[in-house]
Amino acid sequence: MNFSGAIIAGEFDQDSDAFILQQVKQLSTTSSLNKDQFDIIYHYLITNQEDSDGQVLSLNDQLLVRLSQEELQEFIADLDRIKHIFWS
Repeated sequence: MNFSGAIIAGEFDQDSDAFILQQVKQLSTTSSLNKDQFDIIYHYLITNQEDSDGQVLSLNDQLLVRLSQEELQEFIADLDRIKHIFWS
C-alpha cells in the first residue's frame, strides 16, 4: 500500500509488517521501519513537538534534514495516518 503525505512518502509492506520510507521532503531515501521502530520515532516526536527550533533528521546516516516547527507538525500528521495502517 503506497502512502504519500505532506512530508513523507513510502510504502507499507504487509508481508514484513513494515513501512518502507522512500522520501522525506523532496529527498529520496530507503529505510524500513517495523512497528517498534516506528513507535519509538512517533513517541519521540510527539514528546518533543513543542521544541520551537523543530527537529533534525538523519537520512542514510549522512544527510541532515531540518524540519521547521510547521514541518514537524506535518510530519507527525503523516505518521498518524501511517500508524492507522500498522494497527488496522
